[in-house]
Amino acid sequence: MMASTRIPLAVVVLTYNEERNLPACLSSVSDWVSELYVVDAGSTDQTVAIAAHHGACVVTHLFENHARQWHWALHHLPITAEWVLGLDADQRITPALQHEMTQLMCDKDTAEAGPAGYYLKRKQIFRGRWIKHGGYYPKYLLKLFRRSAVWVDENDLVDHHFRVQGEVGLLQHDLIEDNQNEADISVWVAKHNRYATLQAREEMTQSDLASRSRLRDALFGSPDQRTQWRRQLWRRLPLYLRPALYFFYRYVCRLGFLDGKEGFVFHALQAFWYRLLVDIKVDELHQQQADRSTS
Repeated sequence: MMASTRIPLAVVVLTYNEERNLPACLSSVSDWVSELYVVDAGSTDQTVAIAAHHGACVVTHLFENHARQWHWALHHLPITAEWVLGLDADQRITPALQHEMTQLMCDKDTAEAGPAGYYLKRKQIFRGRWIKHGGYYPKYLLKLFRRSAVWVDENDLVDHHFRVQGEVGLLQHDLIEDNQNEADISVWVAKHNRYATLQAREEMTQSDLASRSRLRDALFGSPDQRTQWRRQLWRRLPLYLRPALYFFYRYVCRLGFLDGKEGFVFHALQAFWYRLLVDIKVDELHQQQADRSTS
């Protein structure tokens, strides 16, 4: 694709030792967007070389957590485009989604006066298989947004969520997420063990954070509002019971068993094991608080 056909869109990707994932990610965007940035957290593999090969502007910045890294990127990168697409290194744009975004950006009325952001449909691949069932598809992620309207809650310890001031839309085609680093299941387990520690800490302070959040939880609101509503419900359920209920809901009620062997491993680990680990760590934090109050 010639440079003259590039659309006015900046793509930002966060990386740390992503040499297995980054080529597919950058190849899916590098020849049709006007700006491409990689914010690297000090990779020791070929990540930076791969990014440079694809024409990305590479900036190194110390990583604290995903939310703060994104906040820094959106406020310090020399982005000139009004529209930004924020990607993880294990995500890639399908040709159909590229075509949809190109049409959107080329529609002057929509680009200038339309929604402030758009949700993309994530298609999760786990160990080579699409996790289609269990309520896991489609998963709506706000990834495309106006730079002037977006904000990131730096209090999110585990994950990041882009929020926008204004209306949001929904694109119809898929964003693929396929983490090649997790072909070794021990990598997935180690990562989620770290996440569980952060998730437990976040849950312990969530009531205070919720009171300061600018996002209203609503069962019939935007995808993010519905997610926040479900999280509020989740925190009211008893520890240790909720992982079992959640696994049953996803694997049986939402037909997760149709995802085969890989689906069983994914739903068992992601819906039950991970949530159980969070509950154990939450319980430990409660006990530590009780011990301090009595000492």
